[in-house]
Amino acid sequence: MNHGYSYQSTLTASEAVHWRIEDIIGGERRLDFAKPFMPESFARVEPLAFLTHDEKRILNQIRGNAYLSIFGLVEEFILPFVLDHARPQLQGDDYRVRALLQFASEEAKHIQLFKRFREDFEDGFGSECSVIGPPEAIASAILAHDPLGVALTTLHIEWMVQRHYVDSIKDDQELDPQFKSLLKHHWLEEVQHAKLDTLMVESLSAGRSEAEIMQGVEEYLEIGGFIDGGLTQQVEFDRESFIRATGRQLTDDETDEFRRVQLKANRWTYLGTGMTHEKVLETLETLTPKARQRVESISRAFC
Repeated sequence: MNHGYSYQSTLTASEAVHWRIEDIIGGERRLDFAKPFMPESFARVEPLAFLTHDEKRILNQIRGNAYLSIFGLVEEFILPFVLDHARPQLQGDDYRVRALLQFASEEAKHIQLFKRFREDFEDGFGSECSVIGPPEAIASAILAHDPLGVALTTLHIEWMVQRHYVDSIKDDQELDPQFKSLLKHHWLEEVQHAKLDTLMVESLSAGRSEAEIMQGVEEYLEIGGFIDGGLTQQVEFDRESFIRATGRQLTDDETDEFRRVQLKANRWTYLGTGMTHEKVLETLETLTPKARQRVESISRAFC
């Protein structure tokens, strides 16, 4: 693979952008519930014309809560996966070991950060918002797959984060500054994680036949299907959370439209943006052109 990534350079970059949870959340750093949390390209509340301006803002914030909570969920499987990948070669490349352990440490920090966010959100929002889980069950289901499939899923997630922040969040001046700050700091460390994921995919695919590689790709798609089922459930949770927060009862037609628009939004946010990311596709192509073709043929359903 001609990506130019190395364990040494990613470790150096990671150490340069290191931040502490205490410096970005808590104290005077509070969420502003007068502002939206998510860019419209992901929240997609505007097509729901039957909602008022304030109701759209509330739904946007519910989506923001789910967004960071779901990242916390997926990092519950990334953390043990990275540790398992590091363990067999603890006596090998020192930079490799340090970079992977730093990766794991940062994922643990992100999990803690998102738990802190959840506490702040619950204190300020005023009503309960349910999120899919529990984390350990989701992690167990994903980690039961072929390690290459899990590595491709992790690669997908990390490049997805890059795309979300750079393309849709960074320059959006309408978003709550505190929520945006959490996303920025998450992104800063995930930049290096995406590079390490690429190296992990490279390592796990080494020596595999094309058929064995394609099996890993199929299991990546199976994990995507599992996530898609969770997104369908999350839409229902978000609808229920919206009703609790606003007291607004939706008609049958409004409910159908809510489900249709929000499921499409969730699928694009968590599946489409990763499956169509050029870096993900480039990595698949280096494994075998068939891998890229297979994922491209599936990704159309999530765009």
